[in-house]
Amino acid sequence: MTAKRKAAGKAKGRKEPIKGFDDVPGTTLFDMQRARVGYHLNMFCMSLMKPENRAEFKADEAAYLRKFPMTDEQRDAVLKRDWNRMIWNGGNIYFLSKLFSSDGHSFQHVAAIMTGGTQEEYANMMLTGGRSIEGNRSLSEWQKRG
Repeated sequence: MTAKRKAAGKAKGRKEPIKGFDDVPGTTLFDMQRARVGYHLNMFCMSLMKPENRAEFKADEAAYLRKFPMTDEQRDAVLKRDWNRMIWNGGNIYFLSKLFSSDGHSFQHVAAIMTGGTQEEYANMMLTGGRSIEGNRSLSEWQKRG
């Protein structure tokens, strides 16, 4: 592995964020920079498409994760199933779906966890048009709410 690629895997030094996306509540921009940081995390997730890899992962998750040159932060997020932290550390939701599907969970289940509600609350919110724009346009609006 080249020094350049190793350096890309470290979340330190990430220039956050791209102007215009830094003030959108609950939004993590998946750009080229984040894709580079999350490459090995996402390749781990892709490995779970093979039944033999899923079995090996389920048998000893920590040992299986050591096969991939992820950061400690990424490994910890996987072990704790901290979906938002995985995304912040370069995980792409479509790759992460391999992990949560291996756990027997749906997109709806994980989205509910990520938004801090129950699966029923999340489904109802989406069926009624999604989260209201009122009070959710910017982080400053969230700060005003306390």
